[in-house]
This record gives sequence, structure tokens and C-alpha cells, in this order.
Amino acid sequence: MRVDRVSFARRLEGYSDVISLPSQPILEGRLLRMVGLTLEAEGLRAAIGSRCLVINEDSYHPVQVEAEVMGFSGGKIYLMPAGSLAGIAPGARVVPLPDAGRLPMGMSMLGRVLDGTGRALDGKGGMKAEDWVPVDGPTINPLNRDPISQPLDVGIRSINGLLTVGRGQRLGLFAGTGVGKSVLLGMMTRFTEAEIIVVGLIGERGREVKEFIDEILGEEGLKRSVVVASPADEAPLMRLRAAQYCTRIAEYFRDKGKNVLLLMDSLTRYAQAQREIALAIGEPPATKGYPPSVFAKLPKLVERAGNAEAGGGSITAFYTVLSEGDDQQDPIADAARGVLDGHFVLSRRLAEEGHYPAIDIESSISRVMPQVVPPEQLKQAQRFKQLWSRYQQSRDLISVGAYVPGGDADTDQAIARQPVMAQYLRQGLDESVGMPQSREQLAAVLGQ
Repeated sequence: MRVDRVSFARRLEGYSDVISLPSQPILEGRLLRMVGLTLEAEGLRAAIGSRCLVINEDSYHPVQVEAEVMGFSGGKIYLMPAGSLAGIAPGARVVPLPDAGRLPMGMSMLGRVLDGTGRALDGKGGMKAEDWVPVDGPTINPLNRDPISQPLDVGIRSINGLLTVGRGQRLGLFAGTGVGKSVLLGMMTRFTEAEIIVVGLIGERGREVKEFIDEILGEEGLKRSVVVASPADEAPLMRLRAAQYCTRIAEYFRDKGKNVLLLMDSLTRYAQAQREIALAIGEPPATKGYPPSVFAKLPKLVERAGNAEAGGGSITAFYTVLSEGDDQQDPIADAARGVLDGHFVLSRRLAEEGHYPAIDIESSISRVMPQVVPPEQLKQAQRFKQLWSRYQQSRDLISVGAYVPGGDADTDQAIARQPVMAQYLRQGLDESVGMPQSREQLAAVLGQ
């Protein structure tokens, strides 16, 4: 169906730009039906990823809902709504939006809390958009990326000393629920030497979003941060957009030469949102209910982080990965390990013992550490892990008194140094330990 004019203007809450549909004729469709989470429309021509507005004008209170084109079959278009569909009825108009894929950016975002479309959630009034950029950032030739050669001080002793992070590295925080992932992210936000911090809270409980901003991030941490939040009760499309938006914000500041810290909690919720959408439009499940498109989207999102070309900025990214039932072979956890540059495993046993941060040193690795630390620190870190692992292997024998001192030199040394090693791995929530201190204390623990 063709219409001569669509008189509709959309003011996006949270920034001042007004977007209007053009006055020239456009192709408009009609809503046929809703199946699960998916809308089916006919009569319009729209590309994958473009956005449309579903308008129901027959009710007492006209309803407008934004939706994104996710697929098509014959003359039918499949759309995923970005909000509630209450009030939408069969035959509603489906109108393509001309501003598809443009997101607001600017330095005024610092200190703000936004949703997946750039609307302000913090009640601080409108935010002026300095730039409008496409959802997908520019692709960087992997041969032109600046190699990771500089360490990044995250202010956490065990990471600085034993699992050193490189500027531009991408790491995963692997754990089940309730073992301190969000607290560890908050510590990194406050202590890390980064010019800009971008935090993505994807699929978290609404209560946790406010707690993270007010209690974990804090006022000082928020001043140099941009928070993008999409709670669990939002549509899966909004959760996808929020993850893409916070990644695009990090790319925007990196392209301006800034060193950016990207924290996304969590990568698993992003995968689950894509699973909901893919299953709704009829994609067959593959591994534990996850369709193939999920495993295709993960590397596309993660590969956008990292260093820019030589002389440019960087994105050091941490992604939390939820392991169902603490199973490290969960399909998303397994796929994430393959595309990340290292992983930190948080142990429930350590958390239950009051050992925070509950990083399992034996199961964690930073793949770029050999390139960013001096050889002596690398040897010290390896020796620390050897002694810590030896003690854990003999822990049961030691606890029941079955181990006889003198039976093994390494085990004897591990027992003697275990209290100071455990103290080295523990750290208070408000305690920041820089890179030089971490190295000095590591050498002292080993008696060097």
C-alpha cells in the first residue's frame, strides 16, 4: 500500500533531536499477526536490521511501538518489537523509519545512565547528541591493529601480579551466580587507569542495576563512565541493542584516541537474548537450545574491542560469562573462551570461605601476560602458581594430619608460604594496589 504522506514525528526522550518521516511517498505495510514474540507484516519492503514503527490508530489511545526487521519469507516481513505490544491489533500500520541504525554520541554522555537507544534513564534531563553514528563501527584490518605491548594497571593485586592484563586485551570473568562478579567489576571501574569507562548492564535484575551504580560504581566512578542498562524485563531486542550500543560507545571514544575500559555484564544474557529472537523467527536450535546465529554473533561483538591502529586509542574489555551450575563447559562459556584473550574463573568455594576476590588462580590465564611483563615477574608468577597448586592438591592430607613434613620440598615450601600467599590473593573492596606494589609484594611472598 502506498501513502502520499506520513505525518509522524518522533521525539526521542533523553536527547533533543527530532526525527521525522519524509514527505515523499513511502511503502507502508499492515500487521498480519503475532506469533510468540514475532510480528508478521505484509505490503512493505524493508531490509534486515532496518527499523519500523507499528502504529495502531483504531483504539481509544493510539499506540506506537518500534520494531526491527529480523527476517522475511516471500511477501512476509518478520519483526521483533522493542517494547510492549499492549494495544496493538491486527491491521496496524507498519511504517519504515528513515533513521535506522543511527545512535547518539558525545562527551556529554560521561556520568550518564542510558538505555539501548540512547535515552536517559537517570532523570538528569536531556543529553545533547554531538554525533550520530551507525550501529556497526568501522572494521579494522587485523594486520593494522597496534599489538598489545603495554600492561594495564587494574588496581587488583592478584591480577596485576599473576594475571597481568594488557592494554587492548579482551578477557572473560567466568562464574556462576552470587560469587562476586559485579563487585569485581566495580573495583576495576574505580581503580583501573583508563580515561573512559563504558559499563553495559545487560539482562540484569533492575534492583542490581541501581545497586551497581549507587553502591559499587559510586559517584567518583560514574564521573568518567557511561552506563548502558537494559534490565531483564525488557524485550530481547533491547538487550541486544544495549550490548551493541555500549560497544559502539567504546569504539567512538577509542577512535578519538582515548584508552577505554569496557565492562559488559553479561555476555551470557546477550547470547540468551539472541537465542530468544532466533527461536521466535523459526531458527532451529543446535547446542542446548542455542541456534547457530548465537555463536556467529559472539565473535562479531567481541572482535570490535581491542587496540586501534598504531597511534590510536584502545578498548580493554571484560565480559562476564555466567556458567550454569558452575559448569565451565557450558556452550556459551566454551565459545567465549575461544574468542577471548584470557579468562578469570571465580570460584564458589573461595567465595564461601570469604576469600575475595574469589579468583581461582589455577584455572585462570592471561594469554598476553608474557608480552607485557618483565621476565622475572613471569617466573615469579609461575612459581607462585606452582606452590599454590601443590598446596591445593595436598590440602586434604594436610588437614587430617596425614602429610609428613620432609616428604616433598615443594609441598613443604607451599605449606610454609600458604598464609602469605592467601593474604596476597585477598583484597578489600576499597583497597587499591598498583602495579609496582603488586610486583614488590609478589617477590616478598616468594622470599626474593
